[in-house]
Amino acid sequence: MSNHVYDLVITQFSISLAGLKNVMLKAKAHAEANKFDPNKFLDLKFAPDMLALTKQVQIASDNAKGAAGRLSGKEIPVFADDEKTFDELIARVEKTINYLETFRPENFNDYKSKKISFPWYPGKHLDGATYLNGFAIPNVYFHITTTYDLFRNAGVAIGKADFMGSINWMDD
Repeated sequence: MSNHVYDLVITQFSISLAGLKNVMLKAKAHAEANKFDPNKFLDLKFAPDMLALTKQVQIASDNAKGAAGRLSGKEIPVFADDEKTFDELIARVEKTINYLETFRPENFNDYKSKKISFPWYPGKHLDGATYLNGFAIPNVYFHITTTYDLFRNAGVAIGKADFMGSINWMDD
């Protein structure tokens, strides 16, 4: 059995995070081929007041696992945000995918009734559907896209297919 929320939060976020991991592996190979330390990517940003690449990946991870946990009522693992190397950042993406793999469609049957709140908006909450569509999905894709764009701008040979990840094309 499948349901729409499971397909969005688990299936699609997993595919997108796997695409992110693939892009990161290509960036690492690019650095190695050009004889520089891939850790130099960690501080990339487009503007002085922008969060660096490391934080972009951490926030994409947090929003994906947060959406799964909040919309299902399951505990959300806390990651320390202490990644100091490129390999540690890749491992974080892998841990997030592994967490998403623990869910089943029925975990999201009552997602609309969830009250989602955050400490930075005291006294406010979102219902599950508003949180999913207006907060979780845009945040995951904003931060994955920003990471992709930072790598692309740094000269890593990646394209749209790398960003989109695996698509299960079917024969006619």
